[in-house]
Amino acid sequence: MASLKELKGRINSVKSTQKITKAKQMVAAAKLRKAQAAAESARPYAARLAEVMGSLASKITVSENSPKLLAGTGSDKVHLLVVANSDKGLCGAFNSNIVKAARVKARELEAQGKTVLFYLVGRKGRAALRREFPKQIAHMFDTTDVRDPGFNEAERIADELVAMYEAGKFDVAHLFYSKFRSALLQEPTDQQIIPVPAPKAVVSGDAVTEYEPEEEEILAALLPRYLRTQIFGALLENAASEQGASMTAMDNATRNAGDLIHKLTIQYNRSRQAAITTELIEIIAGAEAL
Repeated sequence: MASLKELKGRINSVKSTQKITKAKQMVAAAKLRKAQAAAESARPYAARLAEVMGSLASKITVSENSPKLLAGTGSDKVHLLVVANSDKGLCGAFNSNIVKAARVKARELEAQGKTVLFYLVGRKGRAALRREFPKQIAHMFDTTDVRDPGFNEAERIADELVAMYEAGKFDVAHLFYSKFRSALLQEPTDQQIIPVPAPKAVVSGDAVTEYEPEEEEILAALLPRYLRTQIFGALLENAASEQGASMTAMDNATRNAGDLIHKLTIQYNRSRQAAITTELIEIIAGAEAL
């Protein structure tokens, strides 16, 4: 049985931890509001750009002369999995769920005879994937010096992916991130980003739209922008998901710490009462001996 001193030390230690988790919960809650607003604000732009892309794509016939980002390489042998994680922990299963989704996809592709490579964004999740796929890490994008990854990082990632694609290093790229639903729900998402899936065309009645220059030329200019927008949106969704997961994890940790403090306090009081009773018995026994 632990001594009174040990129990008191454990109670104080858990109380200190509880203060930390409570503070982190409040910080995550404050950051969540901003991150959620940013993610939700980016969705209409991405949706509208997809509509424009769909309208353009419906007016052309995809062929080998079409932009490579849309037409593809003509093969799907090599798949690049772009796994977007955070640089920080203490956010529950946020990072591990994204890594798990990428791992499952990788095994499925390998079972089909495909070659799988990884492009890793963020520090968390690297160790697990490097341990399981040591020779398949094509690139690691460092965001440790960036407070909040945003459009600049999305643009750099997109440019690097396009350069790798045009150099023939892969045929298909999938983006893995966590889509924000609520503070309690973050959904690991697998989205093909290269070649860009032809967006659904939007039916606009009998209206006729003429484009200048030609549709293919406009589409070739919009495809890289569309890719950057998709990656930017994923980074924003990740940021909101991370703060939501962190807030929930820290809330659970604070509650668990409270429960543990309660149990330790009961144990401490019982041990203290037992020690007092034993001391009284010894005093009475000593008095009777006299």
